[in-house]
Amino acid sequence: MQIVHAPHLPVRPEWLALRDEPVLEPSLAIVDAHHHLWDRQSGRYLADEFGKDVGSGHRVVSTVYVQCRSMLREQGPDAMKPVGEVEFANGIAAMFASGAYGPARCCDAIVGGADLTLGAELDAVLDAMRQVSGGRLRGIRNPLAWHASPDVSSSPVTPPRDLMANPTFRQGVRTLGRYGLSLDAWVYHTQLDELYELARATEDVTIVIDHFGGPLGVGPHARQRAEVHAEWQRKLVRLAGLPNTRMKLGGAGMNVFGFDFATRELPPSSEELAAAWRPYFETCVELFGADRCMFESNFPVDKGMFSYRVLWNAFKRLASAMSADEKAALFSRTAASTYRLAIPGDNT
Repeated sequence: MQIVHAPHLPVRPEWLALRDEPVLEPSLAIVDAHHHLWDRQSGRYLADEFGKDVGSGHRVVSTVYVQCRSMLREQGPDAMKPVGEVEFANGIAAMFASGAYGPARCCDAIVGGADLTLGAELDAVLDAMRQVSGGRLRGIRNPLAWHASPDVSSSPVTPPRDLMANPTFRQGVRTLGRYGLSLDAWVYHTQLDELYELARATEDVTIVIDHFGGPLGVGPHARQRAEVHAEWQRKLVRLAGLPNTRMKLGGAGMNVFGFDFATRELPPSSEELAAAWRPYFETCVELFGADRCMFESNFPVDKGMFSYRVLWNAFKRLASAMSADEKAALFSRTAASTYRLAIPGDNT
């Protein structure tokens, strides 16, 4: 796999501070179904930074840490190096479990990054990850997002083009089923047919589709939003027909979605974000149902475009017409059931 510079937007705290809003529905319980933590040349986002975002007003009760190549082991076999990331995330989880960072139980579920093409070696890696996870390991994610255009890039790692069709990779996904683990999949809308074939071939494994299923708005897809939406929706219909699929609603702060909010003088309001994302939200909920959809922050990646408080206000605006039960599913219950998390208290 080719590793390039991360194509994420820079986080500008002074710019983000130009937009503040009162928190909507502050008692609504939230499980942030997808975030990262790292300490890189591009910036530091660890317990202190994430804790401030989580504690900025919304009632975040739990979060799901997702693979991003943080704190890989420096020494040892390459296959075992990602064990370090699970160990790291579990350490952060222990910090939050102490209560010293507030009531949220951050990193209470961990999606690691074991290489699913390892074949017979995979069991040893998953066993090691499980041992250092404090019982929090819930899934695995491998880089899958691929596009022929160099103008479409959302990750520092570019996978092989046909990885999802690789028999060894598919066997690795089936191995996850034996361990009771799910597969998180970040792919572009151009790859959704390949993801459908993978999900159909691994029906005993829950496939969690990240970031709205990646409807692109850059490169050859720039200024083609209606055409992209039609293609994206058509492909999602097939995926939604498979009972082992789930959808994460978020990630639209990445450059590849094609929104220009980061170039404006002021950060976007939650009303602006909700209006931009409503076509994706409504299609996903219509196809998958609220009980198979979950909101995610994708922080700190998306923090280059909006703040944590404004983001969750935007999600609450999107769900404003939903019933209390549907809101509970979107904001906490689907993530909790998918990643086997306990939600304290009620969801109202």
